Amino acid sequence: MVESISNLIYAIDDVIWGWWLIILLLGTHVFMTFRTGFIQWKSVTKGIPLSVTHDHSAEGEVSNFGALTTALAATIGTGNIVGVGTAVALGGPGAVLWCWLSGIFGIATKYAESLIAVKYRVKKKDGRMQGGAMYALSRGLKWKKAGKLLGLLFAVFAGFASFGIGCATQVNAIANIVQENVGIPGWIIGLIVALLTAVVIFGGIRSIARVCEKLVPFMALFYVLGCVIILCINFDYIVPAVTTICRLAFRPGAAAGGLVGTGIMMAMRYGIARGLFSNESGMGSAPIAAAAAQTRNPVRQALVSSTGTFWDTVVVCLMTGLVLVSTIMKNPAINVNEIEDGGILTTLAFEQIPYLGPVILTLGIVCFAYSTVLGWAYYGERAVEYFAGKKGLVPYRVLYVAVAAVAPVVTLDVVWALADILNALMAIPNLLAVLLLSNVIARETKRYINDLDAWEEEEIPVVED
Repeated sequence: MVESISNLIYAIDDVIWGWWLIILLLGTHVFMTFRTGFIQWKSVTKGIPLSVTHDHSAEGEVSNFGALTTALAATIGTGNIVGVGTAVALGGPGAVLWCWLSGIFGIATKYAESLIAVKYRVKKKDGRMQGGAMYALSRGLKWKKAGKLLGLLFAVFAGFASFGIGCATQVNAIANIVQENVGIPGWIIGLIVALLTAVVIFGGIRSIARVCEKLVPFMALFYVLGCVIILCINFDYIVPAVTTICRLAFRPGAAAGGLVGTGIMMAMRYGIARGLFSNESGMGSAPIAAAAAQTRNPVRQALVSSTGTFWDTVVVCLMTGLVLVSTIMKNPAINVNEIEDGGILTTLAFEQIPYLGPVILTLGIVCFAYSTVLGWAYYGERAVEYFAGKKGLVPYRVLYVAVAAVAPVVTLDVVWALADILNALMAIPNLLAVLLLSNVIARETKRYINDLDAWEEEEIPVVED
């Protein structure tokens, strides 16, 4: 009976994460790129400087940087390390290029979904700002009943997804890597992570943002530094690696080190899927944090939020891909055709750094995974409060901490599949919101893009707690 249910879940996962969803996501990325006038350029030139400024006079709970790092905390996770490795193992080196392109175009969708999250956010009577796809759908669409239903569905899917992709899978990854490298039993790690999580999340968004503001820059720089060291070690193979990635992204073939390109279809499938999983553009999660930011107008914070996809995929995932491909080309003894676990490939790459390599990788995975636990706790809270009210917050937090405690000792194959399904179900109503409100997004962009200091004239509605 249990096996039958598991097989059914796997089958549903395969159907939902089929080509139709990848086409919908990537199609939305491309459409919004044109609809926003190639906002990617503004994201880099204006969004990055704005992300480190503070606008305390504007309404909101946290700074621009606090909102961005909270979103990055949830986004930059094991997918940036293990996910890219899996894409290379299953889709060939060409998957790295498709992963990178999904990030480039995904910047536009992250910008769009964050813009409407801020525009249609609401204020609770206690001053807390809340927004996201659920509010954009219920307040922004002309079809109010359909919008409320879609918003409710998004919130339900997001709330349940947080336990899987945001908590159980991440804590399990922490426990596994620490147990393998340090020898501490997994159940002890689970209890420690659960305790640390409880201390932070019971303090609300300000507490989560304070931790993320300090943790995210450190963990990202630490991991990138490790990648730079490996690329220096593999210096002679960087150009051949780039050439191989570009060539095998479009046709089958072989390269040095046993690398094989399986063709454009497989490279696209795994590269785009892992890129979308990593940066979460189109999923609707990051805009929940964006809505809490202190910002003068929707475009200002949308630009800041869109830089998250830039850092996550365009920088971190690309560096991981270059590290993996150059390492495999330099070390022909690595038989990539027999490896399906991306974590093994990444471990082999970091072992090139004497003594410190495993430490960098271990600390990177622990920080990446723990930050994801914190970021998704906030997403889950806002989703639960939307469909269950404020009374649902304490039970949610208790259950979230409990899941973190038991995650290291449970089998996660089915949990991963369920999380994938719920993530896809989150993306569908969120993408509908982006597409159906694309005129609003284009209008607001035109209104504020050249005057980011302008104040939003619309009054933020106050709603019951």
